[in-house]
Amino acid sequence: MALSQSLQQKLLQKLSPQQIQLMKLLQIPTAQLEERIKEELEENPALEQSEEGHEDEFEMKDEFADNNDDYELDGSEEEYDNIDISEYVSDSDDEPGDYKLRDDNYPDPDEDRTTPQKVESSFNEIMLQQLGLLKLNEDEHRIAEQIIGSLDDDGYLRREPVAIVDDLAFRQNIDTNEAQVVRIIRMIQDFDPAGVAAANLQECLLLQLRRKRQQGEDVETAIKVMDRYFDEFTKKHYEKIQKGLGLNDEQLRAIINQVIHLNPKPGILAGESSSGENYIIPDFFITNNAGKLELTLNSLNAPELRVSEGYREMLTDYEKGSKKDKRQKEAVMFIKQKLDSAKWFIDAIKQRQNTLLNTMEAIMNYQYNFFLHGDETELKPMILKDIAEKTHLDISTVSRVANSKFVQTEFGTYRLKFFFSESLQTESGEEVSTREVKRILTDFINDEDKKNPHSDEKLTDMLQEKGYNIARRTVAKYREQLNLPVARLRKIL
Repeated sequence: MALSQSLQQKLLQKLSPQQIQLMKLLQIPTAQLEERIKEELEENPALEQSEEGHEDEFEMKDEFADNNDDYELDGSEEEYDNIDISEYVSDSDDEPGDYKLRDDNYPDPDEDRTTPQKVESSFNEIMLQQLGLLKLNEDEHRIAEQIIGSLDDDGYLRREPVAIVDDLAFRQNIDTNEAQVVRIIRMIQDFDPAGVAAANLQECLLLQLRRKRQQGEDVETAIKVMDRYFDEFTKKHYEKIQKGLGLNDEQLRAIINQVIHLNPKPGILAGESSSGENYIIPDFFITNNAGKLELTLNSLNAPELRVSEGYREMLTDYEKGSKKDKRQKEAVMFIKQKLDSAKWFIDAIKQRQNTLLNTMEAIMNYQYNFFLHGDETELKPMILKDIAEKTHLDISTVSRVANSKFVQTEFGTYRLKFFFSESLQTESGEEVSTREVKRILTDFINDEDKKNPHSDEKLTDMLQEKGYNIARRTVAKYREQLNLPVARLRKIL
């Protein structure tokens, strides 16, 4: 094959480092922003926290402007000589800057206040404490530690004994067998809370029932149900259970009551998960001030930032100096890189704030009635494109803002994704939010007769009677999205 040359034209989209940095900052929720700023402060010595009452002033550049500066020292005299020092040196520090990260609506925290820290043991530590009560030799103790380390957060042992044998052989050079591992697993299953180290839910419930039997409770029939008819019980095929064990409705209800009071995840009873409320830090606050909605951005915990005065003084000293050797040139290029990086980061934080506020303001105005009254039926159909058109942002940018962000209102705290929903047309031709349909569907299921719950077909008819043009398969999809089981599994004796 003969060699040949050809000329091709391609259109490529390349993101600058500043654009990538801004996109990453947009995705960070308020709870993690402070940690991200701390990381930048540690990495860049030219970036520092402002002293109280002092803010920095500097000229902001468009970080998305076309420029190909990579700031890598290549030994070029021209690159070194063309450094504009005035760009980094401020004539006055007395005028307040237009950048401030902290919200003035909140008072400064009391520095002398001591926040109490809760001391608690993790689930793994609790298991190891109980392990210390067993009389085991050194190898058995290491096997038990391996088993405890293999427990998941729910307290289950998902790994097969043969896999644990292999781990011990290859990682700890312990020669054991499956029977010995199973024997130690049985010991650990006697630990508290009851049900730990079970391989599956059925074994977990049986372990708890057998513990109750040892304590003198009458759970023999419940053990038979869990042992012989576990699948039928989970699928609520109660007729098969009653026929197989000769139980009446009252006896079956007693067994169901015993089982539902067991803990399917024993690991959450111990350690960090025992009080593990997940606190949500809202990114926005919407308040109703005499019928007018007001939006604020939560930036309470983030420090104020400025460019280091010491680094700018270094450049000033360079400008005044006459001797400019190679080492000094390298130092100046390093300082310039760090100063530019600090400016870009502060500018990115500022743009993040503006983008978040503009996007949330568009969402608030779009769903104004909901934020006034808190009625989910007043939510209008809204997709990412609607907000992108109002804010003149790209759809991907709106998606990054909506991801992992929360807004606190008078009616509760909501994820921003909550307000986005598709539209559904009624018989009158009006477009309503699918969230409104889901709310009505939830009300239908909550109000149904639990002894004779509504089927998906019946729910479809009920929605169509209210004027919602919807298919049965759509009702089934919405029900699954709401984590509501089918009618058979909602049935109660």
